[in-house]
Amino acid sequence: MRQRYLPLWISLWVGLGSLLAQTPSGPPENFTIAFLGDQGLGANAEAVLRLVKSEGAEVVLHQGDFDYEDDPLAWMAQIDAVLGPEFPYFAMVGNHDEPKWSGVEGYQQLLEGRARSQGVAWEGEYGVQSSFTYQGVFIIFTAPGVMGQGHDRYIKEQLAANQAIWSICAWHKNMRRMQLGRKSDETGWGVYEEARIGGAIIATGHEHSYSRTHLLSNFTNQTVASTSDTVVLTKGKTFAFVSGIGGKNLRRQIQPSDDWWASIYTTAQGAQYGALFGVFNVDGQANLAHFYFKNIDGVVIDSFVVISHVETSRQ
Repeated sequence: MRQRYLPLWISLWVGLGSLLAQTPSGPPENFTIAFLGDQGLGANAEAVLRLVKSEGAEVVLHQGDFDYEDDPLAWMAQIDAVLGPEFPYFAMVGNHDEPKWSGVEGYQQLLEGRARSQGVAWEGEYGVQSSFTYQGVFIIFTAPGVMGQGHDRYIKEQLAANQAIWSICAWHKNMRRMQLGRKSDETGWGVYEEARIGGAIIATGHEHSYSRTHLLSNFTNQTVASTSDTVVLTKGKTFAFVSGIGGKNLRRQIQPSDDWWASIYTTAQGAQYGALFGVFNVDGQANLAHFYFKNIDGVVIDSFVVISHVETSRQ
């Protein structure tokens, strides 16, 4: 059963924005995306995939690092065994995926084939610097710190040209202050800032924990715009998360619990494997979403509402 606890006042608040934002290209009612990364092969990864299935998610966005064994066929077989070969599953390259990313039966080729089977056409190089719309949600995949150059410019151009209510910018690696473990500055702030300016949700992996920022008006300086768990997206204000406990292993908190963090879930907080779920167009309100992180034991660790006013904040 999906976890949605939306007070009546939120429904009333989003009313005007929903009327202004309604568009035929918006997501279907209660459209659910599962966000995960850093998966591996075996029982833990399979348990997370079963969670995805039991929550009724309709698509997975995988933020890099697949099986860690350079075995694309085994990784895809694991997905197929739990979710089925027709399940929509999209991913970008992580640092552990590089050796088998390209070429015949590489990760990229298999993911491209899966996307084509869903009737999805993308712009650019799939999983490295690419964009596509799926069920009304605009998705940008880049690979800063892993592969390619000019990712911040690409994000800027793609968001400027798109009019979607919901946009997601996803990549694998992080900046040190955008994760809770030992990761260093690996992406540059440009990708975060261009996603923020364009009003896109930022999805990452790489660190094997879960964390979410408050609504930020500046990522470079970690400027908090609001600490409310009703997060109002506009052009210039968004949030980022790390969902990196898809099955490989769990890590402890190294970085301090700074004031820009809304939720922290590492081994220091008793972390268990799981995924972040985003339910879009909640009960027919196009600019309303409910997000929750759930672990494989069925415990909801984080729950928050997101209202997109990106449409009404466009100049």
